[in-house]
Amino acid sequence: MTIRSSLSDAVGNTPLIRLNAVSEATGCEILGKAEFLNPGQSVKDRAALFIIRDAIESGRLQPGGTIVEGTAGNTGIGLALVGASMGFRTVIVIPETQSQEKKDMLRVAGAELVQVPAVPYKNPNNYVRYSERLAERLAQSEPNGAIWANQFDNVANRQAHIDGTGPEIWEQTGGRVDGFVSAVGTGGTLAGVGMALQPKGVKIALADPEGSAIHSFYTTGEFRAEGSSITEGIGQGRETENLKGFAPDHSYKIPDSEALPIVFDLLEHEGLCLGGSSGINIAGAVRLAREMGPGHTIVTILCDFGTRYQSKLYNPEFLRGKNLPVPSWLDGDARILPTVFID
Repeated sequence: MTIRSSLSDAVGNTPLIRLNAVSEATGCEILGKAEFLNPGQSVKDRAALFIIRDAIESGRLQPGGTIVEGTAGNTGIGLALVGASMGFRTVIVIPETQSQEKKDMLRVAGAELVQVPAVPYKNPNNYVRYSERLAERLAQSEPNGAIWANQFDNVANRQAHIDGTGPEIWEQTGGRVDGFVSAVGTGGTLAGVGMALQPKGVKIALADPEGSAIHSFYTTGEFRAEGSSITEGIGQGRETENLKGFAPDHSYKIPDSEALPIVFDLLEHEGLCLGGSSGINIAGAVRLAREMGPGHTIVTILCDFGTRYQSKLYNPEFLRGKNLPVPSWLDGDARILPTVFID
């Protein structure tokens, strides 16, 4: 019998799932790390756990203290749930443009939610910078103190993947992994797994959504952003501390029009309900597979459940408004059967 002593012990050790359609199309084994099976249903649970543990071990986070963070949602959910299991309160600052589903989940998880306009990082009211000031203020007023999680520049984030995700992938594949692909939000997943697996000869690739400048940085040395994406929680316009000291072997710019059909096909034919960032990752894995050629094994991250984006990603009206593809099975009343009374 295997029993976890607490919620935090259930973070990590997620399975690899073969992605059949893209594997067969490329002649490679494309495997997804099922991070949606973490307790908070996303890869960000790993960073949340390591950030909290590091703050406790350093003495910055005291019993009954408050954790403050600026997040697009998933890290906040992880911090709220893991924090609650350890007796901490959580205050989350989130851009108001993020999905309602994530905002609702943060409230359900017990976090106090502060919504701010979505503005660039250089603006002092950017959600990350606002959360830093809020943490400083709460540290003076909260009886048990407060800390700023600072997921973008706190390298405990990438350490979660150096110690956990990377070695798990190596062990699960028996060391027979040729490539790894991930998008960048904070950079913790890409850099952390990269630092664990690059020295073993694994090729590491960035999959970057349009509207982000990190692909440009790695390919031209300059931060230039073009286009836009409906994906949430990924995309970056600066070199975070989690990215410093790391460089990918390959970099791909992935438009939503390439990623979303993969997400829709996976749900219809393989039963995987995923968010848009997973689509970006898988599209990047397909590109890496075609570049490396048949016979290789490539792993990517299945970041979170698609239900966190149902009002956008799985909303035909929203997709049409963005001139994005709408799957036939999601369109209109095609899947609503008439009421039939059976005697």
